Formats: sequence, C-alpha cells, structure tokens
Amino acid sequence: MGNICCTDTSTDLNEKTGTPAEQHPLHGKNVEVVELPHISEREIELSDNKEGTLFLNRSTIRSGKRNGNNDRKARCHTMYSPSKSNSSVTIKKSNSCSTIFIDDNTASQPNLRLTLKCVSLAIYYHIKNREGDAHLMDIFDEKLHPLSKDPVPNNYNKVNPEHKHVYRFLKTLFSAAQLTAECAIITLIYLERLITYAEIDLHPSNWKRIVLGAVLLASKVWDDQAVWNVDYCQILRDIAVEDMNELERVFLEMLQYNINVPSSIYAKFYFDLRALAEQNNFQLAMQPLDPNRAKKLEAISRLCDEKQFPTTKRVYRSNSVDDMKSKRRSIAVLS
Repeated sequence: MGNICCTDTSTDLNEKTGTPAEQHPLHGKNVEVVELPHISEREIELSDNKEGTLFLNRSTIRSGKRNGNNDRKARCHTMYSPSKSNSSVTIKKSNSCSTIFIDDNTASQPNLRLTLKCVSLAIYYHIKNREGDAHLMDIFDEKLHPLSKDPVPNNYNKVNPEHKHVYRFLKTLFSAAQLTAECAIITLIYLERLITYAEIDLHPSNWKRIVLGAVLLASKVWDDQAVWNVDYCQILRDIAVEDMNELERVFLEMLQYNINVPSSIYAKFYFDLRALAEQNNFQLAMQPLDPNRAKKLEAISRLCDEKQFPTTKRVYRSNSVDDMKSKRRSIAVLS
C-alpha cells in the first residue's frame, strides 16, 4: 500500500465545543506541556553579571582600600647603580618596544601554585565574609561526617580557618590526586554555583566537605582520566565509599545537575583570580620575554621562527609593502 498520510485536512467542527477539530490535536486527553529550561540557559545570570564574581565582591568587604605603597612595591624591582655601590634605585617594570615583562600564567595553562593560592584565598573570603544566616546541611557537617579519625574540636563551627589552612587542605588533595590548575578553577565555579543555587554558604563547619565535593566533581568532569570515588578514599583513608557517593549525589542535586562550564565563565573566573592575586601581592615574578619563553607561550612571531628563517641567514626589515629592503644603519637602544 505504501506510505499513507493519516492527517485529516477537513475542517469539521468539534462535536462538544463547536470549534474546528484542527485546534484539538489530542481529543479526550488532558495533556499538560511542561517546558524544561536547557542547562545552558541557566548561566545567563552568571555570564551577564558585570559586577564580577562572588568571591571578588566578597574580598572587598570589610577590608577597605589596601596600602598603595604595598601595591606599588609588588610591581617594582630594585636595580643597583654601578656608580654608587650602597645606593639603589627602585624602578617600575614597564613594557616597552624592546622589552616585554610577562609571567608564566596563561588562561590555557595557569600556574598551579598561584592558582591554588588564589582559589584558597577566594574560599577564605567566602567563609570570612559569609552572610549572617547561613543555610547548613547535615551532609556537609564535619562533626556528623568527619574526614578523619582525629577528634573534631568543640568550637569547630565558630572559628574561621586561616588562608594557610585552606591552602594546605586544597594542596594536599591536588598533589595526591595529581590534578591540574584548570581543575582548581572549575572547583571554584562549582562552589559559587552551590552558593547561588542552593542558597548555602561556606561555614567553618562545612567548608572542608563542600570543597571536597567540588574537587571530586571537577576532577571527573575536567580530567580525561577515569576518576573513581574510591580513589579519594585512598587519599582520605578514614572516609567510607558510601559517604563519598552520598556527598557526590547531594552535590549534584544542589547544582541541579548543571556541570557545564562555558569558556566565557572559565575566562571570567580566571581573570578575576588574577585580579585577586594582584590585590593580595600574589603575582608571579615578571621576567623579560625571550625567544625560549615565547616558544613556550606560543607567542612567537614569523621573524623569530627558526624553521622559516635559519639563524645563519641574515634577515633584513622591509621598509614598505613594495618589498624595498635596506640594511639597518645603527642599533637603537629603547628603554
């Protein structure tokens, strides 16, 4: 018989309502259409927020303006004068035509040590400048679900941890699990999503388990290698696999299963972490750009490419687009 179209093109009226039958595709059924938002649509408020990330806003609360001398001191280096052995002149590192000062920290390959220090500082500010009425959950409570057999102090929920304590905890996890710096940025993104979606805040009693859940989820999403919960049980030997499974399940539910991280969100957190590092003098040493570092950062130009221009052959500059060449008469020192 072949394929037959079963669509009724007639304009018969409905027997009960008197309206055309084509307006009622399903007769005798009460169908409720529920439109679920796509996961990508949930990031509109985060990507369009021009006030900065949550940790960067909280880092300025109750801290005031930093001393300008300390900020200038972090960007300067000391150059000793050859004529005066005991005197020194402090100058600012500025880029010029002949010298470019950069660090080994890029968005595609962040520095692990600096990223961990900045992420731990962001977590510290989340705990320190949290809201007064923080929403707590039992699954994240360290007293109810301890990470080790060591006794938990009685004032564990009242004393804020220091920045070095947060950094030590985060560094232990990343060094034992061999995680990358990008995973630390994803961890911070998941932490702020948890604060936004679940209306929960980091507290002295729950910050360790919340950070552990964020690191566990970020390592599974970001790394290409297969990560199992039992792997973290080998790092934290006093925690059971069932506890890790429950922690991951609750964390995913609080995130509304939104684990997607667009490139714009990643870049926004990366540059805000750089701004936080600059505010707290956590910047890496600025060094002049040389050919070896340019190759490492994939920022080499055509004239520096040794494959196209061997070092034995001298290359002259072009004066114009007409390919008019002339030898360089003198060497200019730009400073």
